[in-house]
Amino acid sequence: MKLLAVLCVLVVSAWASPLTEENFLYNDIVDAVNMQQTSWKAGENFEFIPKQDRLAYVKKLCGVMPTPEHMKLPVKNIVAAQDLPDTFDSRTQWPNCPTIKEVRDQGDCGSCWAFGAVEAMSDRICIKSAGKVNAHLSAEDMNDCCRTCGNGCNGGFPEAAWQYWKQEGLVTGGQYNTKQGCQPYTIKACDHHVVGKLEPCAKKDSKTPKCTHKCEAGYNVSYTQDKHFGMSAYAVKREETQIMTEIMTNGPVEGAFTVYADFPTYKSGVYKHTTGSALGGHAIKLIGWGTENGDKYWLVANSWNPDWGSAGFFKILRGKDECGIESGIVGGEPKLS
Repeated sequence: MKLLAVLCVLVVSAWASPLTEENFLYNDIVDAVNMQQTSWKAGENFEFIPKQDRLAYVKKLCGVMPTPEHMKLPVKNIVAAQDLPDTFDSRTQWPNCPTIKEVRDQGDCGSCWAFGAVEAMSDRICIKSAGKVNAHLSAEDMNDCCRTCGNGCNGGFPEAAWQYWKQEGLVTGGQYNTKQGCQPYTIKACDHHVVGKLEPCAKKDSKTPKCTHKCEAGYNVSYTQDKHFGMSAYAVKREETQIMTEIMTNGPVEGAFTVYADFPTYKSGVYKHTTGSALGGHAIKLIGWGTENGDKYWLVANSWNPDWGSAGFFKILRGKDECGIESGIVGGEPKLS
């Protein structure tokens, strides 16, 4: 009996103690979250990446760098709406805009800053045009060609991405090997249900592709003709109702937050940081909000492919600036020709 009691104490202590990078994404981090009866459930993600490589892989995906003071966007003056609904989902609000429903895949590249931007920009073009213009803006063009945005696959600044859209414009382009748009994304999907041999992403050096100002062979217009521009670029104040008003009025926004070691194990529920150290900054797209079991949440699209999390989406605690999710909201208005 005494031995059993000692063993129980040791097990409980292991679950209760903070988890470190050494046991990142192993079963104990999943158990630690689920045993605490939190608002969310953890599980196995990135199962096609060897466990010993997952830490390096996820760290590389977190490509948001702190924006220099001189590059920060002006804060938009938003009067919060008085009739904000309890639940809002851009996918159902604008059903004729297919890009809102999409989950992209950044591959083995820290281009989340570019993905969060072009995803929200594409949505906003469709929304402002009342569904008449469905431009799937190219993460390739943004990641490879925006010299002021940072360092491509090695990280960038979300605010600079929106300024680049306004000044230089962006062409269209889909995921790897889709033949969609002027410049499809050339970095292969890594952790995915693919046929054949898995691309060993965590073991290769994925460099930023070279910037080219031309469309792929066979596309029907030139690079210059395919450009889509923003009319404005701005930041949104770190205030819950202002962010909600901006999304409900103009469409999804780009946000950034700190990824901790428990977040990559997210499967369902409302995420709150539970255990583990910080891995880096990550950009995503906020598309709505709601409440689940008494917890207010933001509804978010990730860019780690639809196999991750809840079909590529996740919910994160709303109104508490959880992991800084409300501190880096940016957006802009598209220019329609």
